[in-house]
Amino acid sequence: MPSLASSQASTTVKMALLRVVLVLVGATVAVADIAAAGVRVGLTRVHSEPGVTVSQFVRDALRRDMRRRAWFGRELASSSSVGTVSAPTRKDLPNGGEYIMTLAIGTPPLAYPAIADTGSDLIWTQCAPCSNQCFQQPVPMYNPSSSTTFSVLPCNSSLSLCATLLDGASPPPGCSCMYNQTYGTGWTAGVQGLETFTLGSTPADQVQVPGIAFGCSNASSNDWNGSAGLVGLGRGSLSLVSQLGAGMFSYCLTQFQDTNSTSILLLGPSAAQNGTGIRSTSFVPSPSTPPMNTFYYLNLTAISVGTTALSIPPDAFALQANGTGGLIIDSGTTITSLVDAAYKKVRDAVQSLVTLPVTDGSDTTGLDLCFALPSPTSSTPPATLPSMTLHFDGADMVLPVENYMILDSGMWCLAMVSQTDGAQSTLGNYQQQNLHILYDVQAETLSFAPAECSTL
Repeated sequence: MPSLASSQASTTVKMALLRVVLVLVGATVAVADIAAAGVRVGLTRVHSEPGVTVSQFVRDALRRDMRRRAWFGRELASSSSVGTVSAPTRKDLPNGGEYIMTLAIGTPPLAYPAIADTGSDLIWTQCAPCSNQCFQQPVPMYNPSSSTTFSVLPCNSSLSLCATLLDGASPPPGCSCMYNQTYGTGWTAGVQGLETFTLGSTPADQVQVPGIAFGCSNASSNDWNGSAGLVGLGRGSLSLVSQLGAGMFSYCLTQFQDTNSTSILLLGPSAAQNGTGIRSTSFVPSPSTPPMNTFYYLNLTAISVGTTALSIPPDAFALQANGTGGLIIDSGTTITSLVDAAYKKVRDAVQSLVTLPVTDGSDTTGLDLCFALPSPTSSTPPATLPSMTLHFDGADMVLPVENYMILDSGMWCLAMVSQTDGAQSTLGNYQQQNLHILYDVQAETLSFAPAECSTL
């Protein structure tokens, strides 16, 4: 959901919100060893503050989603501009659909929790000493002067955000790249460095990987929901997946309202899927313009509710030559957004199948279509709906009713929203519950299969 913009160069990326837990210390290995063996990570959803209802949580997550989508549009419109960019600093959304990843950085290793984001590339954490613009984080702040393995990333490195400014010229002595990266929900600024990162969720698979390029931030907005930074998992060279040479990664997200189970993230060969029911579709080549060049685009060709194919224009989800339109899969966006021409067809189909009275849930949930349940304390819907099928190029993703309807506070709501026609649509993580989803970045394919994610 974010963009990258160096204070010297305009490089954009997106941030989406997926939270993952990694706790780490182990033997130092080469990047090639990670690519050969793989790493397993436990994923935990950050649900909400105590006492926050599901509907309040969805409302806040939806507001964050809307801010991200609005930001995408602004970045596309200004992608040719150069200069430092800024973003709002006020934190008014205490809850969202993120997952947190706890990595360890430096020697000796210091653990820090970070938002894992499939829609951006830069890995960053707050660094001491920090300005008065730093946010409160739940763990001690990493100090590069306390690590024996920290070094500044040279300006002419292929991973430098400032490399394009050199235009073949030799960098000045001691040159380091200062960055200012903006996201739909915040911003961060600092200097790029190289450091040893420790990965793995159990002592048996904890490994240390030297020479990872990352952002050492000394100023940030206060929008990071209990984390100490971010880990990009996007398609660009700066992402953790690319730097590890992992080739593939996968995740399996447990049921949305299950606060006790742990989801998983798998990097490298351990991400491979086994069993039946696996479907695969090719990624659509991303536009070259940031931040769109880091997104995972898919070719969604049609949508069905039960056995009924909806009369959606065939080009509704087409990615245009100018970078507009298209559909991305984003584990950090909570609620799926569809271009209005498609959303209206889905909305009408669901409404035609439910006999409950329609109620206004916009203030409570932010969602457009909600039905009133017979009792405010109802814990199960008194109606049965068929599955919804997303027809991708060569693969059908079947969504059971709990993956597209949400129940809370006496209402039963469609967990999708409308997007302006011609804008980018997004497949959010609510629709990805109990699906094992594999991103094969080498083969340029997305594979998925139904799974009980709490048991993997």
